[in-house]
Amino acid sequence: MASPGFDSFREVWTTGTEPLTGARGNLAFAHDGEYLFISGAIPPLPVYRKTVREVYEAAFALVGELGYPHIFRMWNFVGDIIGPNAEGLEIYQDFVAGRAEAFASYGDGTGHMPAATGIGTRGEGISFTLLACREGRPRHVENQRQTPAYHYPEQYGPKPPSFARATRLHPAGADGGDGALFVSGTASILGHETVHRGDVGAQTDVVLENIAELISGPNLAAAGLDGGHELKDLRLVKVYVRHEADLPVVRERCRSAFGPDTEVMYMNVAVCRDDLLVEIEGLVPGPEWTR
Repeated sequence: MASPGFDSFREVWTTGTEPLTGARGNLAFAHDGEYLFISGAIPPLPVYRKTVREVYEAAFALVGELGYPHIFRMWNFVGDIIGPNAEGLEIYQDFVAGRAEAFASYGDGTGHMPAATGIGTRGEGISFTLLACREGRPRHVENQRQTPAYHYPEQYGPKPPSFARATRLHPAGADGGDGALFVSGTASILGHETVHRGDVGAQTDVVLENIAELISGPNLAAAGLDGGHELKDLRLVKVYVRHEADLPVVRERCRSAFGPDTEVMYMNVAVCRDDLLVEIEGLVPGPEWTR
């Protein structure tokens, strides 16, 4: 996902307990008694819907079998994300349909949809990762500026996307208070519509405004949660930029918005709509956070 001026990095999630690891079919996993990590991969296919549903259902079954019922964050990496599949449907919409069918068979549907990112990748096929927990309690959050993704109209594909705008995770044993807040991949969308087509600076401004609203006290209160945050509280920010030439504009706006302690990584990949130029995700750490 790196081009000149962009970032190469490795992301490592650590635990204080020796994890158990394994593999099953298209899935690899590790768990430590409280947290479960699953990764899955699907090779390039003419049409993805059926296979995506099967692999995601297998991941959800593994979540239940291993006893980590609370999924709180997912990442989805889709090769040729806005290209056509063999039937002429956009590959992202093809993927979204299979994922939606898997979520429809998983518990109470939208109540289980966590924070997530669905983004392009330089590779082929589709891969994903998820994080789940045993005793911690996730609370999923929507944004008052945006239509919930799972309520998008049919103009965006045969099935709507399956994710929440953010998820707050209250860790096991915590006595109330804040937990880490995972911010989904966020784009220049108001309601359900793309705004500022062709203007990467204005799109970046809207993305930052959307995230600021999402993590604010009033928006969290609307979800029944305490606390509130500012953009400068974010950590582990990832910025996905469609066009290499747009990086300086995006970087300058992010530099002004985020705090000095915010780690920001920039990647050069396609976003999930052909009129979206930038997407940003991040994390507001809770009091239990350690690096």
